[in-house]
Amino acid sequence: MTDVFVERHWDRPLTADDMHSMIEAAAGCLAIHRVSWRGSLLSADGQELLCRFTAPDVESIRIALRQAGSPSAAVWAGTLHSPPGVTDAERLQANVLVTRRFTEPTELAALQAIEDAAADCLKMHRVQFIETFFSVDRRRMCCLYRAPDAESVRIAQHTAGMPVERVFAFRQFRR
Repeated sequence: MTDVFVERHWDRPLTADDMHSMIEAAAGCLAIHRVSWRGSLLSADGQELLCRFTAPDVESIRIALRQAGSPSAAVWAGTLHSPPGVTDAERLQANVLVTRRFTEPTELAALQAIEDAAADCLKMHRVQFIETFFSVDRRRMCCLYRAPDAESVRIAQHTAGMPVERVFAFRQFRR
């Protein structure tokens, strides 16, 4: 099975009730296409949504979402990367997402080296790196952090010289 990520922007803010309704409504279509929902991250303003699924392939997600009546979204296959020792409990405490987009394929190791060099900066701002979702085409990355707030992560990323598209606090939805 492949890890697949779906990113959507909503013109109107979504609520927790909206999320639960969408998850319930899509369950049948997802099952038909052997797609498993693994969790969703909804921005604090309710307008940005990142969902993680496992599926036979990316097209299975696209078909299932289309049949469920879901609006179009960016869909990409990726891999998960966590530092050694990160626990499931720490993953549940992640609360800030950083998105990165690259014009050329990028090496994960090169980005990790930049962030590792800035470990003291992250620590100073009480930011803990939790997990990265990295696209198989190496042009897209989403990183999860645990931090006091999104601004702490934004400052630490800027100081470290990391490329940043967006930074936002989120709420997790899981099975």
